[in-house]
Amino acid sequence: MCDQHASHVSRRTLLTAVAAGALAMPAAPGAAAEVSGSNVMTPDAALARLLEGNGRYAANTPSYRDFSAGRAARVAAQHPIACVVGCADARVAPDFVFDQGPGDLFVVRVAGNFVNTDSLASLEYGVAVLGAPLILVLGHSDCGAVKATIEVMKTNVVLPGHLPMLIDAIRPAVDLAEKARAPDPLAEAIAQNVRHNVRRLEQAGPILSDRVARGQVKVVGGFYDIGNGKVTLL
Repeated sequence: MCDQHASHVSRRTLLTAVAAGALAMPAAPGAAAEVSGSNVMTPDAALARLLEGNGRYAANTPSYRDFSAGRAARVAAQHPIACVVGCADARVAPDFVFDQGPGDLFVVRVAGNFVNTDSLASLEYGVAVLGAPLILVLGHSDCGAVKATIEVMKTNVVLPGHLPMLIDAIRPAVDLAEKARAPDPLAEAIAQNVRHNVRRLEQAGPILSDRVARGQVKVVGGFYDIGNGKVTLL
């Protein structure tokens, strides 16, 4: 009972601090690392670590992991090296794709790997509170959400439930792909969707845009090929 109360107080204290201005105030250089505790990795170093991990994954030589190691430390805190905006596609699991261990990645997933208000708030938390220096927007081959958007825009079919919200979010990328007149419309739309959301995050104020301008955070896009396991930066 005491442990549960302590956990509740800890979370309440954190949220109170955030509401008091920890998220709203522009951070001085290094402030994100101070908030997160021990994560002082640069954006470029974080990106290099992800790409190295993907190389191991694609070559089927992942690092050996004892998932129980570090479990006690993870109870106390998390220090992710990067945030990943990924697709909900079951074939795309960022922790495996980048060969990272528990606690290394702060992942936000939604069909079509786009950014809305809710996911933006999560990413702001990952950057401002947890100190992640990198955000990677990860698209992937044969994305069903992008494919469905292309089909809906061609046929004007009305989808049931909340599915039209996905279409509306991805529609700008399909428009950009159509203007590009690429030989592979689907691949172009997937890439444009990634680039569109990278730009949105780079310009998202007041938190992300400030840290991007200061060089504390980098936002990059990537394309994951499900067939060969490789991630290519866009």
